[in-house]
Amino acid sequence: MFYKMRRKRQLLSQEETTAVLNRGTSGVLALSGDDGYPYAVPLSYVYDGEKIYFHCAKNGHKLDAVRRNEKASFCVVDKDEIVPEEYTTYFRSAIAFGRIRILEETGEKWAAMDKLALKYAPNSTVDDRQQAICREWAPLCVLEMTIDHVTGKEAIELAKAKQV
Repeated sequence: MFYKMRRKRQLLSQEETTAVLNRGTSGVLALSGDDGYPYAVPLSYVYDGEKIYFHCAKNGHKLDAVRRNEKASFCVVDKDEIVPEEYTTYFRSAIAFGRIRILEETGEKWAAMDKLALKYAPNSTVDDRQQAICREWAPLCVLEMTIDHVTGKEAIELAKAKQV
């Protein structure tokens, strides 16, 4: 169902891939857009070890695409160091494939928003997070991505350096 990575030496372990998803602050969500065009949109997110959560407005291109087709991929670039003398980049990234659903239940939506708030404001108090979520609650939509497959990859130069 999912392609196996051709360059197996560049494959990140599950632990390394999880670390990429945990470290990242933004990624690109790819959906099936209008008229068969792919739709890829950069988003902030939180990964809780099982699922990925995003927030957005209650309407727009992204939600129309999700309603039409729940399947998606999400890519996070962890490292992208340009090495001009080698005509390459030393990169590290992760791609998750899965299904997205719109959270409708208040408790689920609140829990996801609390995770997002804690990720982006780790020193905030519970009260501060609750106030921020309440302020934005009315126009807020929360998406949950259930991961079916995830893989990570890094530049061969980074993979070789780990073996030394």
